[in-house]
Amino acid sequence: MYICVMKRRLPSLSALHSFEAAARLQSFKLAAEELSVTATSISHQVRALEEALQVRLFLRKTRAVELTPEGRILLQATGAGFDAMAAGVERLRREQRRTVTLSTTPAFAARWLVPRLPAFNAEHPDIALNVHASNQPVDLAGGAADLAVRGGAGHFAGLHAQRLMQAVFAPVASPRLKLRKAADVARHPLLHFDWQRGNRNAQTWDKWARVAGVKLDVACGVRFSEESHAVQAAIAGQGVVLTALPLVREEIGMGLLEAPVGPVLGGFDFYVVRPEGDEPRAEVRAVEDWLLAQEEQ
Repeated sequence: MYICVMKRRLPSLSALHSFEAAARLQSFKLAAEELSVTATSISHQVRALEEALQVRLFLRKTRAVELTPEGRILLQATGAGFDAMAAGVERLRREQRRTVTLSTTPAFAARWLVPRLPAFNAEHPDIALNVHASNQPVDLAGGAADLAVRGGAGHFAGLHAQRLMQAVFAPVASPRLKLRKAADVARHPLLHFDWQRGNRNAQTWDKWARVAGVKLDVACGVRFSEESHAVQAAIAGQGVVLTALPLVREEIGMGLLEAPVGPVLGGFDFYVVRPEGDEPRAEVRAVEDWLLAQEEQ
């Protein structure tokens, strides 16, 4: 039997790598910083690639570069290719060291996950758990993390999701503020934090005010980039924060915060999610099972 193997006719891999970075970042300078080379090197690589392909890939402007139609075609192909290579390399690395990367928000990591990590380490001493804390969702399909804890209504495109816990939201404040009814909230500063999730189910002060029938100046108050900082401000008596009650159970139990005051908002729960498709590695499944078991205890 004769098998014909077609050779791949590809330009220089380093030139393709330089082009992909410059096209993705829309900047030779930023591409150079990412690849630890000079902007001149990026420019030379791209020029050589254009000569090899006999097409123009960029429109070069004074302080920017813009992709041509041919450049956009090549970016789509090279972007997918380098993403696949990066995901494959990262998967090999994780399989070798039995490491699991879990992505979640800083507030969830600090207030729910970290206090439970000693129990996880005792139960699974052979698994190295890396916690990635960010308000921006990572690309699970691309291999940026193995699992994530995300908030929402339960619909995550391309992801397998299991509800971890119900996350009702309510105003909480220091007992020193002496909140007794929903209308009392209007007498104190509102504490805000940036959701940065792009989720239409996010629970906000204006939603709570409508449900409570209370007039609030939701544009006023102090705004924090991190939810944990807003909670700390509430503990210090600096105002009232609208937050997920499961994340402040300990503070409520210790008498540092009081809740709920007025109605609670539902519809935004926490889920353990991972990419659909292939069966996860044994250690990924172990972390997933451990997370889900915590709220059953």
